[in-house]
Amino acid sequence: MSKLDARTATAPDRWLLLVHQIPAKPAYLRVKVWRRLQSIGAVAVKNAVYALPTGEQSQEDFAWLLREIAEGGGEAVICEARLVDGLTDEEVRGLFNAARDQDYDALAKEARALAAGLRRKVGPPQRAGARAQLARLSVRQAQIAALDFFGANGREAADGLIAGLEEALREETTAEPRAVATEGPLAELQDRVWVTRHGVHVDRIACAWLVRRFIDPDARFKFVPPRGYVPMAGELRFDMFQAEFTHEGDRCSLEVLLARSGLRDPALQAIAEIVHDIDLKDTKFGREETGGIAHLVTGLCHTSKDDARRLEQGAGVFDNLYEYFRKRRG
Repeated sequence: MSKLDARTATAPDRWLLLVHQIPAKPAYLRVKVWRRLQSIGAVAVKNAVYALPTGEQSQEDFAWLLREIAEGGGEAVICEARLVDGLTDEEVRGLFNAARDQDYDALAKEARALAAGLRRKVGPPQRAGARAQLARLSVRQAQIAALDFFGANGREAADGLIAGLEEALREETTAEPRAVATEGPLAELQDRVWVTRHGVHVDRIACAWLVRRFIDPDARFKFVPPRGYVPMAGELRFDMFQAEFTHEGDRCSLEVLLARSGLRDPALQAIAEIVHDIDLKDTKFGREETGGIAHLVTGLCHTSKDDARRLEQGAGVFDNLYEYFRKRRG
């Protein structure tokens, strides 16, 4: 297993807990502590009990906060714990991912608004302002990613939008024509190991289905931690940080994989539009089938926590959806 950063290097089923009691006065202390907890990425697992993944940085963050609470007249204790009953480890990881998804969604909303403005004809002053906005968004992107301990699903969409803005503004700055990616033959994508992060959901499930159904029926899949993985020879990463096939601009990973593979099929395009709207939550295409497919995928993910099993069950969903669009076209 590859090394992760200091916060996630230890086993995910051990947690640092900060338990605190803050006096009613001064009132600002409660607000100050809450803001500090937000800034270090802690989540509430119970009233006045906050959690972080174990690690040196987490311990240091909580230690500084404990000191601030004590200096303000409150009390706090830090402990390392395993969850035995009540909340499960998975549910706590879900709390972290939900918090980061909210941050990523807010970032993506701002990025889409900026991209929409760039699609209109703007002059040099507006482009300069857009670059300043992009710099601010990039800083916020890095801040959120630093607190994304378990690979929240919203990261790929936000990263793709930021990358798209960087490309658009680079084009405006250099006045050079945009380079068009050369679509390689399907043979180059065969006999590979396809790597993605744990906890597959709709975009990754759809990408895996596309690979096995239309690119390489013998394709092998490997599931790795969301951060720090170094690919080996013969591996292709998808829908993860720095992957060969991942979000680009406002396109989800399936849309990117479909375009680069050179597959031209209206039924596949329809599926990509559905996956886009489920994954990016932007209702760009607004297909009537989207809601039903979203519920099906969410249901199978709740049913099984095993990634290989999710791919297997998801393949059935997309097989049926493909036949539906193929026959409707005919």
